[in-house]
Amino acid sequence: MKVKIPDELLNRWKLIFGEELEEFLEAIHRPLKPSIRINTLKAEKEEVLHILKKRELEITEIPWFEKGYFIENISDEESIGNWWEHFAGIIYVQSADSMIPPVVLEISENNIVLDMCASPGSKTTQMADMMNNQGAIVANDVSIDRIKALTSNLERMGVVNTVVTMMDGIRFGKLMPEAFDRILVDAPCSAEGTIRKSYKAIHNWKPWAYKKLANIQKSLLISAYKALKPGGIIVYSTCTFSPEENEEVVSSLLERYPATLEEMKIPGIIVVQGFVEWNDKKFNKELKKSIRIYPHKNEVGGFFIAKIRKPENQ
Repeated sequence: MKVKIPDELLNRWKLIFGEELEEFLEAIHRPLKPSIRINTLKAEKEEVLHILKKRELEITEIPWFEKGYFIENISDEESIGNWWEHFAGIIYVQSADSMIPPVVLEISENNIVLDMCASPGSKTTQMADMMNNQGAIVANDVSIDRIKALTSNLERMGVVNTVVTMMDGIRFGKLMPEAFDRILVDAPCSAEGTIRKSYKAIHNWKPWAYKKLANIQKSLLISAYKALKPGGIIVYSTCTFSPEENEEVVSSLLERYPATLEEMKIPGIIVVQGFVEWNDKKFNKELKKSIRIYPHKNEVGGFFIAKIRKPENQ
């Protein structure tokens, strides 16, 4: 069954996708291919693959993350979240596109990392695995309900290098200036890119929400920049197509601070260059280095990612 898309939203998408609109609309009505991430904090990758193959699954590696896998032949009625491997924490059910921002962040074992909007912990637990439980991660979120989901997943996945904080992310810039080597701002957004998982974003869509969300996102990104060490990297990501929440937010930072964007090369995925203008607005030309990931070009949802570098000397 196809979801009814509000006319105003459809008109926006015509401007974003142009001649590819019909292809995009067809793609968002196809179910998203299930994907998992193997958690090597608890088990070796080959050991987990051996266990999964006993389920007679067709498993293919996700090109951009060596511990990520698509599950090709699972039945519609079966839920990976009910598997014992999930409860044991040797796998994590995570959309394939969601695995990209931590990869782009270029973290290492000795880094101090801030995950500013961390719940439910998909990317936090991925980063902890990438760091082999070394270094330190501050995983933050703003509400107790979200913190409960985050702490539950951290415990299940065997993460021990992470501390959890609960506060508005805009406070980090003042409370912890230049404290972090790497910062992930996976910002709260209108979630248009999650439509292949759920039509919730369409049912809840409101035209006035873009401006409200963009104001929050700008404050979070400025706070992250202030909390970042010179020479450090911020990855700003959203799961929406809205230029107001994507390029405009990053452009706003670039106009105020001496940050630069870095190009990203992600194997196995087709990306679209970030916009440098939208309607009557023009953005910083650095936004050409940001990327848009579209569901009709890849077997994933939608994402926007910008990799931001703070200069060594400022």
